[in-house]
Amino acid sequence: MKYVFILLFAVSVFSCKNEKELKSQRTSSSKKTSTDSLIFPEEKHFKSIKQITFGGDNAEAYWSFDDQQIVFQSNNKNWNVNCDQMFVMNADETFESKIPPMVSTGKGRTTCSYFLPDNKHIIYASTHLGGEACPETPMKKDGKYIWPIYDTYDIFVADLKGNITAQLTNEIGYDAEPTVSPKGDKIVFTSTRNGDIDLYTMNIDGSDVKQITFELGYDGGAFFSPDGTKIIFRSSRPKTESEVAEYKDLLSQGLVQPTEMELYICNADGSDLRQLTSLGNANWSPFFLPDGKRVIFSSNFEAERGFPFNLYMIGIDGKGLERVTHSETFDAFPVFSNDGKKLIFSSNRNNGGGRDTNLFIAEWQD
Repeated sequence: MKYVFILLFAVSVFSCKNEKELKSQRTSSSKKTSTDSLIFPEEKHFKSIKQITFGGDNAEAYWSFDDQQIVFQSNNKNWNVNCDQMFVMNADETFESKIPPMVSTGKGRTTCSYFLPDNKHIIYASTHLGGEACPETPMKKDGKYIWPIYDTYDIFVADLKGNITAQLTNEIGYDAEPTVSPKGDKIVFTSTRNGDIDLYTMNIDGSDVKQITFELGYDGGAFFSPDGTKIIFRSSRPKTESEVAEYKDLLSQGLVQPTEMELYICNADGSDLRQLTSLGNANWSPFFLPDGKRVIFSSNFEAERGFPFNLYMIGIDGKGLERVTHSETFDAFPVFSNDGKKLIFSSNRNNGGGRDTNLFIAEWQD
């Protein structure tokens, strides 16, 4: 469900927030550098950049543990899918005129894949046990932007030929958004099994499930730190009585409203939980930098109309906020390679002014 956010800027309008001070110079420039037409002039952390998909909506791209392969989801109609399915590619490939291998069933809707440590299997969430057709995707209710929380999502293991080898969850309700610790021992995921939307951890084989967040609200999009000791995630937590009532009403209908989200950080067992950002609007898709001391994430907190979304960095102490990208539309889902040398992310840049969201790999420099 992290992926649906790609459509956010096109279908919703946010209230204007107070702008926060950044270390980097703010700009609305749309000019690119002459040396690399995909990099905006202010994007100093990108040494080079390469576009690897060319059509449809492509996102949630994650590296294998050896950095040789990438798994991602796409709804590219030219790849014979009607809604999000999982695809795998070699890290040095591009897919402009050919179709990458699909590693999901092609049935239902899928989300949030991730490699397992053996580099030969992936985990992902799918609704296919609830029906082979793509479930409907409501985007608005009473004029407000919403996400559906499909109760038919479960988490599966598949090999790179698309054969399902295990089912890790079978509880009633939403089980999705799994990611794997760099240590290779744990999975963190989001579930509604307790009646709310909280984070849980489990072993790689699905055993020893433990709830690690407990406060009312949608906790999701979680990732481990490079040493596996911490977890970063985004949450929309209602505070006022009316917000709580609205949240519970939507949740009873299998819906959430994710327009106000902040980042939270905790230990891998859920202890020492604290709010990391207080920027306003939507702050989400966080991922640790290789040093484990900073987090990169997507946000529209500077936006007056709900977009653009750009990438930012912040220290895990809440200090040192810095803007990374300078797009006028959408940059999100940043994920570092395990060797820390490359960043893959999704962007609307170079799409001819359309709505396609493609994958880009940038060489990172501090």
